[in-house]
Amino acid sequence: MRTRTGLCYPRLETTLCSDSSHRKRNHDVAADRRRHFCRKRTKLSPHITPLPPPSDLFDSLPDDLVISILSKLSSAASSPSDFINILLTCKRLNNLGLIPMVLSKASQKTFAIKARNWSESAHRFLKRCSDAGNVDASYTLGMIRFYCLQNRGSGASLMAKAAICSHAPALYSLAVIQFNGSGGSKSDKDLRAGVALCARAAFLGHVDALRELGHCLQDGYGVRQNITEGRRFLVQANARELAAVLSSEAGSSVIASRSCLTWNPHVPHRHVTGSGCPLLSDFGCNIPAPEAHPVSRFMAEWFGARGESPGLGLRMCSHVGCGRPETRQHEFRRCSVCGSVNYCSRACQALDWKLRHKMDCAPVERWVDDNGDGGADDIMAES
Repeated sequence: MRTRTGLCYPRLETTLCSDSSHRKRNHDVAADRRRHFCRKRTKLSPHITPLPPPSDLFDSLPDDLVISILSKLSSAASSPSDFINILLTCKRLNNLGLIPMVLSKASQKTFAIKARNWSESAHRFLKRCSDAGNVDASYTLGMIRFYCLQNRGSGASLMAKAAICSHAPALYSLAVIQFNGSGGSKSDKDLRAGVALCARAAFLGHVDALRELGHCLQDGYGVRQNITEGRRFLVQANARELAAVLSSEAGSSVIASRSCLTWNPHVPHRHVTGSGCPLLSDFGCNIPAPEAHPVSRFMAEWFGARGESPGLGLRMCSHVGCGRPETRQHEFRRCSVCGSVNYCSRACQALDWKLRHKMDCAPVERWVDDNGDGGADDIMAES
């Protein structure tokens, strides 16, 4: 259709098509914008990737540092529970605490197991420590096997393993076995070997070995008699024991130290209390008695729970700090005055005499053993 000027109106179909195409383009642009907006929102959404949990600082510590700490803790433990509680903390400490480097540094207090708590797991733990090269564990397990479990060969080999590493208590225990022929017959005694082992332990500063060697020299027991040299060893044993007591009192107050060291030369011997030092009581000194080794306390508790009898006709050493039993009848020597007490060594006899027996010993004309026979075992003279 033309106008007066000659222009034509647009066709309706074309207009409709152009409008629809325009609306379609606008719709497409809007859809693209919406899709673009949705994509941007998807990228910015924070809940798709959760935050990692906070890391444990203990897991980041290297194994070498943890092993070094565990070694120091095992060497400073005051009881078995101190070390066991560390192993029960977590799986990593349990694995690292049972490696040979840590077990080889464990102190003897780590093995101070009570006899009532003895079990197969405790046996395996001691064996594992011994295999790691811990000499205290070898000595402790050797004594338990030799005397308590009656496994003589294995116990003696473990004590010998510790003695090779210059472990003084193991050397002295082997010397006592040689003096008494423990685990065998009376003909198995080897006095020379006992004196040699005792001399080696005395050289390392073991107080009981010094005392035993001094009595052997004074009596000519297994060695040529030398009274002067024997007396010197006995004085040296007294001095070492006094030094050990003073060093243990160093951390205490001065008043407590002075209360332990009292000097009264006019006090009669019968008035000296049993808590005083068994060595220096003759000189009026009253200091604490030496602490018994953990394995000695273990053996005393072990046989104490069985009526203080290691077997039929067998006796225990009368010194309370020893704990050694007889392995055959009449193995230990009796007191030559009363015959009511018996000792595994001269050192135990000297200690028990100063501690308590000198107040109880009374001479008798004749005494018999538990079976009614005469005293067939050796007689030990009083100190």
